[in-house]
Amino acid sequence: MLFDRDGTLIHDVPYNSDPERVEPVAGAREALDRLRAASIPVGIVTNQSGVAKGLIAPEALRAVNDRVDALLGPFDVWEICRHDDGDRCDCRKPAPGLVLRAARRLGVRPEDCVVIGDIGRDVEAARAAGARGILVPTPVTLPEEVAAAPEVASDLAAAVDLVLGGIPLTAEDEEGMTRAGG
Repeated sequence: MLFDRDGTLIHDVPYNSDPERVEPVAGAREALDRLRAASIPVGIVTNQSGVAKGLIAPEALRAVNDRVDALLGPFDVWEICRHDDGDRCDCRKPAPGLVLRAARRLGVRPEDCVVIGDIGRDVEAARAAGARGILVPTPVTLPEEVAAAPEVASDLAAAVDLVLGGIPLTAEDEEGMTRAGG
């Protein structure tokens, strides 16, 4: 199970370089613990363009990630894209590189992975890698991203329920999308 970092597991603080500003979203620890209890490896796939832009020093990014790990870890894998959109790398979401590398490091096929994120780029990266994508919208998620997502959950607990099969799913809507939570 792969998670986006900012806006999904922790509150999004744009270009955060201060570990003291790391705050988990409600239910993050419990959702991760449920997966770990089910022996499901968990990892993070995150775009961090602030490094390429010179807004976050690599040491500061490491300190922020160490804080995330201290609050919500341990994580089985971290895959980080430090590039900006203009770099045209294969790892910056929505490209599949982070998901593919994380799957390889976990020793699983990409199609056996689930990516949970808060914006369309997360779901698009999952799709591009052949993985399952679940969108957990936040106030910054665009309506068209919600409409395009194959699966949408109201929060992390509902997303984990989708993965673990812990709740009955709602009927597919006319667009063929599955919705869970409320």
